[in-house]
Amino acid sequence: MTNLLHISDTHFGTEQPLVLQAFEAHVKRHGADLVIFSGDITQRARRAQFASAQAFIQRIRDYGVAQVLTIPGNHDIPLYNLLARLFSPYGNYHRYIDSDLAPIFENDDALIIGLNTTHPARRKAGRVTARQVEEVAERLQRCDPKKLRIVVAHQPFGAIVASDRRNLQIGAGAALQRWAAAGLDLVMGGHIHLPYVLALSTQYAGLAKEIWGVQAGTTFSSRVRGNAPNSFNRIYLDKQARQVSVERWEYSHARSTFESSVDILCDCLSSAVANPS
Repeated sequence: MTNLLHISDTHFGTEQPLVLQAFEAHVKRHGADLVIFSGDITQRARRAQFASAQAFIQRIRDYGVAQVLTIPGNHDIPLYNLLARLFSPYGNYHRYIDSDLAPIFENDDALIIGLNTTHPARRKAGRVTARQVEEVAERLQRCDPKKLRIVVAHQPFGAIVASDRRNLQIGAGAALQRWAAAGLDLVMGGHIHLPYVLALSTQYAGLAKEIWGVQAGTTFSSRVRGNAPNSFNRIYLDKQARQVSVERWEYSHARSTFESSVDILCDCLSSAVANPS
């Protein structure tokens, strides 16, 4: 069984020190096989913010987490520095975080594909291109079918709040249809600062198999959404049962710690039969 930590939307430059400390204390105590960081690492893609993120990632590694998979979010591209946005949109990301915008992690239990759905020409919207759809499908089809197969992108593929439908990936429907046929089990993301788990067949009819959407909230930024507290997901991958357990851990200001609040089991054997809502 593989134990993942799914964090997102840290927006370094807006981090809350006590919440950050509580998260690091959790990692020290509970560990993880892999930390998945689904974008918006910084608030404005500035060097100092990326340097803080780099130091944080190094501390996570020092606590014993061997692997960290990161992808950029729209906030990781300069907004106000137009020259950098035009000529070197991922310059600081490459310098401080990773030279690879679409990393892949694979072990005996899972294949996890990072996907860059940002673009300097778009302010917020995410888009899955036809080329990305085919590249991911081909990689999924090459994978051992016994493994759990996961895609990580910043913007969501499914929404539980009607107003968030405008935040869905451009091209989400076509991508999910293709990837379901290729065996995808989960898509993970952030962007909207609202954590939830959603069976995507409820929004996309005719999927060849169920794909689960797993969204993370904002882990320790002050940019929380409404009444949703700072949170992260702890995810357990059971390849033998083909099940994924998602624990949501939420920050308690009263106790200055993260506490487990929700546990959801995703059945990756089920066929998609639901009609869209």
